[in-house]
This record gives sequence, C-alpha cells and structure tokens, in this order.
Amino acid sequence: MISFSQTELKNKIVDFTTLMPIESASIYIKNTTIGTVSNQDGKFVLQVAKELQSDTLIISSIGYKSFKTPINEFDNTEEIYLEEDIAALDEIILIAENRPKTGNDIVLKAIERLSENLPDSAYIQKGFLRHKERNAKEFKWLIESAITVYDSGYSVSSEDYLKVNVDQVRKSYDLRDVDSIFSYYSYLKRYENNRKLKAENLKRDTIKTASLVKAIKWNDTRVNGLENLFKGKLNLVRNSNAAKTLFGEDILNKHQFKLDTVLVDNDRRIYKIQISEGKEYVDLETKGIFNGGYHAKGWVYIYWDNYAIKKIEYELVAASDAQKSRSKTLFGTQVNHKLVMNYMEYNDKMYPNYIYYETPKLVNVGLKTNEKLTEEEKAKYYNEERFYYTIQEILFSDIIEDDQIIAEALQGDWDADIFSPKPYDKTFWKNYNILLESEEDEQLIKDLSKRASLFKQ
Repeated sequence: MISFSQTELKNKIVDFTTLMPIESASIYIKNTTIGTVSNQDGKFVLQVAKELQSDTLIISSIGYKSFKTPINEFDNTEEIYLEEDIAALDEIILIAENRPKTGNDIVLKAIERLSENLPDSAYIQKGFLRHKERNAKEFKWLIESAITVYDSGYSVSSEDYLKVNVDQVRKSYDLRDVDSIFSYYSYLKRYENNRKLKAENLKRDTIKTASLVKAIKWNDTRVNGLENLFKGKLNLVRNSNAAKTLFGEDILNKHQFKLDTVLVDNDRRIYKIQISEGKEYVDLETKGIFNGGYHAKGWVYIYWDNYAIKKIEYELVAASDAQKSRSKTLFGTQVNHKLVMNYMEYNDKMYPNYIYYETPKLVNVGLKTNEKLTEEEKAKYYNEERFYYTIQEILFSDIIEDDQIIAEALQGDWDADIFSPKPYDKTFWKNYNILLESEEDEQLIKDLSKRASLFKQ
C-alpha cells in the first residue's frame, strides 16, 4: 500500500446535467483494491505508485456511466463529468421470468447468497479512519489513524475472531469540555454498578477532573470503539448470520423492502430498493444503554447478475414513545444512527470499501451552576453547545489474502484503542491514501488546530 515513488491524482467529480458535485463516487485502479471515494464537494485525492502508471483509473457512481482513463493520461486540471445511466425497469421486470420481482424477495435472495458473495476465508484489510466529534458550532475532537482489520470470513463469528489494530496516528486533537457529568454518571452507574446514584445529586465542583477524563474515555470505548462497529449489529451484512441479527431470518419483521428502480453501476445493472419499517421495533441491544425502539429507513443496492449487496444506506429513527422522548431530551434529534456501507468486488467477492457512521451524543447535562442565563440564552446554549454528534469514516484500500502474511500478523499484538496517542510518523503518512476533507471540515480542522497541538511533523 505504501510506495515511495507516487503520483498524486486530484480532481472533482460533478453531474453532467446539474453540475452538482457527486459525493461518494468510487475512484480506483482497475483490478486492484487501491482507491478512494469523493467527499461531499465531489473532490478526491489518490496516491498511485509509479509501477501502476500504465493501468486504468475507473471513476464510477451508482446511476452514472463510468469514467475510465489510463493513469498516465489523467488530467488534474479538468473537472470530471459523469452522465446519468438508468436501466428501463419495466423492460427488465418483463424479461425476468424466473427472478424475484418484489423488493422483499430480492433482498431475501441477496441474504441467501451472502455465503457465496462474501469472503469465505481469512483476510486482512488496511485502511484509513477519520473519527470526529462536534457540536453545532465547532469541532471538539478529531482522530485520524491508519488501521488494520483481520476478518476470519463470513462463515465464522466476528465476535470471536475479528481483530482491529491502530497502526499509526496522523492527527489527534481532543478539546472536549470535561465539565460534563453525563459520562461520569454513566460510568459510576454502569461500570461501578452504583444503582442508587442520581445525576442531579452530582456537583461538578466536587468531582476531580481526572475522574471525569477517566469516565469519558470509558464511555468513548463503550460507544465509539471500532470493535463495536465491526462486531455489532450495525455491520448488517457481515454479521447477518449472528444471533438476533438485524438482517437475519426475521429480517422482514423489522424491515420492509420496496423495489424502486434499476440503475447502472460500472456497466452492471443494480437494483435500488427502499428500506422502510417493519411490524417490530429495531433494537441494537447495547449493554447498559436503552438503544431500541427504532424504525429503519434507507436504501440498499443489489447487483442484478449475482445478487451481491453493493451499498447500504441505513438510518434508525426513534419510533417508540420512550425512545422519542429520550432522543429529544438527550440528543435533540430523532435520528440515532446513520450508516453507509459501500462494498468493492475483488476476486469475485465483496469486501468493505467505505464506511460512514454517525450517531448523536449528549455531552453536557444542564448548565453550570454559576451561570445565570435568560430563557433565550439557555435555548441557544442547548442548540449550539449541548448536543454533540460523532462521525466515523473508514476507507479501505488494501486487501491481503496471503496465508503466511496473515499468520505472521496474527502473532503480533493487536490494539483497537483509537484514543491512545501515538507519535507522528511523517514518512509513513507521506504516501498513504486518506479521505479528503470537505471544504467545511477543512476549515473546522484549521480552527481546531489553532486551539490544540498536533504531533510534530
């Protein structure tokens, strides 16, 4: 993945008709796993080793005709325009004599084919993580890391065998306020099993800052740890064969699927299917947290030819009375979980390519006792300061299937703690493929860097 003789490809992808930027387009080198995705501004950057200069670069997005060019002919100065490409749904349905015709049946067929379409043997993926936390005003926390993920294959439980390691850290800022007592309250109640504790009995001026920091780190790992994302229920496709999974045998109890249309992705037909609520609530069953009472909505994209799942856009929205009340009070939003998982095909199997996960988070419980604010000022405080949300983005761009390399890697120490600081390695990061920040994020990161120290470059 790392070469010391690289060419940088950098450009913007836009819709040919609307001239709007295309977000989450795939940019990759043909017959490899080296690639990236475009940000919300349609922009991307990709490092390509010199030995791949004669290979073909492909830029594709669901619903568009692909753009292909030799890497050594790529033009960094001209924007890339993608044209819309849609298959005729009525015609396709008519010729599909022995194929499922409803959204529910297509999804069930895709679930049935997972054992064929997902990797059936062990592999390692290397990638880039951007972990950020902010409120309505500014970034409070940013971590950028290089990570390694070991997966034993679809047939084996991820809970028992999947491993994550943080290899290097590129950036690490943490400027969150430590005057919040919410994490401390949860820490005492859940971790130390103090069931009689009440939040209103805790006073900030009686709690040591070191104790608050300890509680915050505990809560970070519990809620935002990488292993939770890979091993938990929201890894919908990989963990569909686990107990009480969301995309398991009772998938239609918690979800309904409606065929919307058939699109084209890189010259292949692909179903676009809408996800809506089922007759039962979705419950993530997170230990120590009321994380249920949701309805699901979103989209799933499934290839026509082999029923492989290409992309899932998935949201969990508060639906039960208890969860609606909790979400409004604690988070100021009814959308509790927002997930995008994009897959790439390599050696006839589908591997994770890009993951986006967003979840709200309460940081402050009430105002500081010495603050006297008007009702208008309190409302502004709650809207701008109190409610945080966390975003985790992961880009994978290297797959290792060699048994010997995997065996050697497993002999080493694996540490999934993304919150543990590591020294900055300039040589490592010089040619490592990362996710390009959006223009808004870039400015917020610059603002954050003025208030914090970065590992010396």
